[in-house]
Amino acid sequence: MTNIVVIGAGYAGLTVARRLARRATAHVTLVNAAPDFVERIRLHQHAAGEDLRVRPLAEAVRGTGIELVVGRVRAIDPATKEIDVDGRGIGYDTLVYALGSVSDDHGIPGVAENAYPVAGLAEATRLRDLVPAKATVTIVGGSLTGIEAATELAEQHPDLHVRMVAGHAPGSGLSVKARRHLGRVFDRLGIEVRTGARVAKVLADSVVLTDSEELASDITVWATGFRVSPLATQAGVRTAHSGRIVVDATLRSVSHPDIYAVGDSAAVQIDGQELRMACATAEPMAEYAARAIATRLRGEEPKPFSYRYFLQCISLGRKDGLVQLVDAHDRPKETVITGRVAALVKEGIVRGAGWSALRR
Repeated sequence: MTNIVVIGAGYAGLTVARRLARRATAHVTLVNAAPDFVERIRLHQHAAGEDLRVRPLAEAVRGTGIELVVGRVRAIDPATKEIDVDGRGIGYDTLVYALGSVSDDHGIPGVAENAYPVAGLAEATRLRDLVPAKATVTIVGGSLTGIEAATELAEQHPDLHVRMVAGHAPGSGLSVKARRHLGRVFDRLGIEVRTGARVAKVLADSVVLTDSEELASDITVWATGFRVSPLATQAGVRTAHSGRIVVDATLRSVSHPDIYAVGDSAAVQIDGQELRMACATAEPMAEYAARAIATRLRGEEPKPFSYRYFLQCISLGRKDGLVQLVDAHDRPKETVITGRVAALVKEGIVRGAGWSALRR
C-alpha cells in the first residue's frame, strides 16, 4: 500500500490528511510537533485574554485510519524518501509538506529575546500571561496581524496604552474607505500610530528606531510578517527566495515530484502572482492536493490548481470588523463591510475554517 506522510497539522496539513484518508487507497501518516490543532487565526484573541478551545489531534483523526505521530521533523532525505522525526525514521512514497510558517524577526537585534510574536500558541499564551492592567504595549508592524492584535488588546484592556510602529500606514493595501474606517476604530480605541518608523533593535523596556529615537515599551509585540521552515531548502528541494517550495500547476515540487507542498510552505503562482500566506489560500490548496494525489494514485492526471481571491476579513476587536472586497488578484475594491456585521462575517469565516479542517 502507498505510504503518504503529511508533515504539519495546521489548517492545510490536517485538511489534506483527512481528505486523503477518505479519498485515497493509502496509509496516511500525520506528523505534528504538538498534540493539538491550533486555530491560528484566533491567536490574537488568545493573546488578549480569551481561552482557546483545545482540539486534540488524536480526536480529530479518530476513526479515519490516519496514523498520528507527535514529534518534530528534524530532516528530510528525498534520496531515501525518509523523514527524521526526533530520531525516528519514517518512510514515504508521497510526502505532503505543510509545515506552515513562524514569525519573522528579519534579523533585528533583540527581537528573539525581548519581543512577543502571536504566530504560535505558546507565544500567544506567553503574551497573554504578561499583559498587565496598565502598561504601554508597542505593536511593531502595520500588517493585518498587527492590526488585529492591536485592536484586540486595546478593546479587552482599555487601561493599556497601545502603540503601533510601522513603516507604512496600517492597512495600506486596503481601499480608501476601509482605511478611513480603520482610522476611526484606532481613534475610538485610543491606539497611537507611528508611521514612517523602522525598528533598529528591541530592548527589554523600549524600542529603538533607526533614527535613534527610543520609545518606552513595557511589552513589544512583533507582527512584521512570517517565514517558513528551512527544512525543504536544507533537503535540496527547490525553493523560492522566501524558502517556500516551488511547485508546478498541481502543487508538486518541481524538483521532487513525490513531494507536494500546501499552505504557507508552497510558492504557488497564479497568473504570475504568488499566493499570499493565509488560511484562505491554505485550505483550498489542501483540498486540491488531496484530490490530485488520489487522482494520480488511480493512474489519471489531475486538472491544474486554480484560485481567485474574493475578500479580506479583519477583526477589529470582538465588536467591530472590516470585510474588504477584492478582485481576483487580491486588489481592493471600494466596497467594504464594517462594524458588527463585518465582525459577524469574520467570526463565521473563522468558525468555517476550523470546521472544514476538522470535519470528516
